[in-house]
Amino acid sequence: MAGSGSGRSALVVVGDALLDRDLTGTADRLAPDAPVPVVAEHARRARPGGAALTACLAAADGRDVTLITGLGDDPASEELRRLLDGRVKVIGLPLTGALPEKTRVLAQGHPVVRLDRGDGRVRAATEEAREAVRAARAVLVSDYGRGAADALRDVLAQRPPLVWDPHPRGGPPVPGTRLATPARSEARAFATGAGDHHTTQASGSDLRVAAREAAALVRHWRVACVAVTMGARGALLSYGDHPLLVPAPAAHHGDPCGAGDRFAATAAGLLADGTLVGEAVEGAVAAASEFVAAGGAGALADGAFPEADFRPSGEEGAGSDAAPDPHAVIARVRAAGGAVVAAGGCFDLLHAGHVGLLQAARRIGDCLVVCLNSDASVRRRKGEGRPVNPLADRIRVLLALQCVDAVAVFDEDTPERLLAELRPDVWVKGGDYTGADLPEAALLQEWGGQAVLLPYLAGRSSTTLLDRAAEGSR
Repeated sequence: MAGSGSGRSALVVVGDALLDRDLTGTADRLAPDAPVPVVAEHARRARPGGAALTACLAAADGRDVTLITGLGDDPASEELRRLLDGRVKVIGLPLTGALPEKTRVLAQGHPVVRLDRGDGRVRAATEEAREAVRAARAVLVSDYGRGAADALRDVLAQRPPLVWDPHPRGGPPVPGTRLATPARSEARAFATGAGDHHTTQASGSDLRVAAREAAALVRHWRVACVAVTMGARGALLSYGDHPLLVPAPAAHHGDPCGAGDRFAATAAGLLADGTLVGEAVEGAVAAASEFVAAGGAGALADGAFPEADFRPSGEEGAGSDAAPDPHAVIARVRAAGGAVVAAGGCFDLLHAGHVGLLQAARRIGDCLVVCLNSDASVRRRKGEGRPVNPLADRIRVLLALQCVDAVAVFDEDTPERLLAELRPDVWVKGGDYTGADLPEAALLQEWGGQAVLLPYLAGRSSTTLLDRAAEGSR
């Protein structure tokens, strides 16, 4: 199967599709006959679930996706076909019984109860499905324990998948799978079922126990590696020895429904594109984190899957979606009547002088936007060999400071154009400047802003640090 026009590799998803529904409303009282909330229904939404959600998320990444899953003639199967139409190619496997449906009742965005119905299981594999797996360049198994993976286990064993996303009701990955992605609770259950004495009797921190369980599953399943997803903590990647902890870029408290499917779809796609496992897991953690922040699967109404671009962490550009938008930050502060502070510089090698300046600048107002020279701008100002750190790295370091709310990049030698666009209330420079060196001062006066100098730690500069480093290497 050929890849899509985006240049990204095609993907075959094998697994158990579900039909997910959300009934959303509000609850402001308890029922008179029982201590349960009374939910006033506002809307009903349906979306692909299980392996079908995984397939749609992979397709939203710009991939050609084939979904091999059980479908019947029942109304739920027909509705799922409608939701999948035009998004992924579907190869149906015969079902016994109706397609499983899961309905969540949510009040004020929080689940109150879930209703399940439909006990359909895959009866057998078809020759069309077997051929699709044999011909696939990359396979992802999303095993929800409804028989799809078991029906194709023999051909999957001959063609081990890149990723196997296991669930408690399903079987183990086939030996040779490149990456298995159980959630934390699933890893514990699988490791206990594997009967590994050292794992089941493990004690210590949760991270230590998770590492032992992951290593045990690598051995027991005979897979290349296991990534245990740990929610807001990120993922623990084990090859059977010392694990790699990939932390989430930010802690989000949105709806986690579907985050595991987002993780598996991203990891499989990146591996199919030739990314190394560690980088694929980093990209998958970032993707799952952003997915939860955007509202999770519950935000996908009637099969609406926005186009996505989840890349490994080493590939973010200066305009990465994960970075706060300076215009949005400024608008929010101004709407609340706050003061906007801006500071500028190259910030090539961030040192104590920089940090002190930025912390002081943030205390002046209600947000701090750093106006950052682009790589070309730094090179013109500082000469060849500068910047030492490229733009994406400098942005990432600045945003890691609690005092920095956003970063805006300018390509000119000086930031006048950007300042005229942002119109901050205060413009801050270090105390090693004089009034004559502040051409921005007159510009600030045009909209009633003020340029100020702040004390600067003497002897701290990127150039000094570089000189010291050069002397130390001689």
